[in-house]
Amino acid sequence: PALSPQQECLRPARPPYSYSALIAMAIHSAPGRRRTLSQIYQYVAENFPFYKKSKAGWQNSIRHNLSLNDCFKKVPRDEDDPGKGNYWTLDPNCEKMFDNGNFRRRRKRR
Repeated sequence: PALSPQQECLRPARPPYSYSALIAMAIHSAPGRRRTLSQIYQYVAENFPFYKKSKAGWQNSIRHNLSLNDCFKKVPRDEDDPGKGNYWTLDPNCEKMFDNGNFRRRRKRR
């Protein structure tokens, strides 16, 4: 259903960050610089209201980025750390991509 102009104005705007930047922000802000998939979802939904309403589409994009982007490394849980899923961390070689909190989308050079 189409939104009225008033509803359209109240709807949160899409953040100017790529999914990989959102993931990196989530990981950077975590103690120990690691998060589970569900913790990444939670961080994104809590910090960016745009993603709070619609779940499936952006969550699929987060999973896609985690699995295909070499900057994200899967780390198994310790034996004394019960719970579901692995942790995700940032590859140290990719840290410079997000120096000084610069998580904005990069424009492709022509």
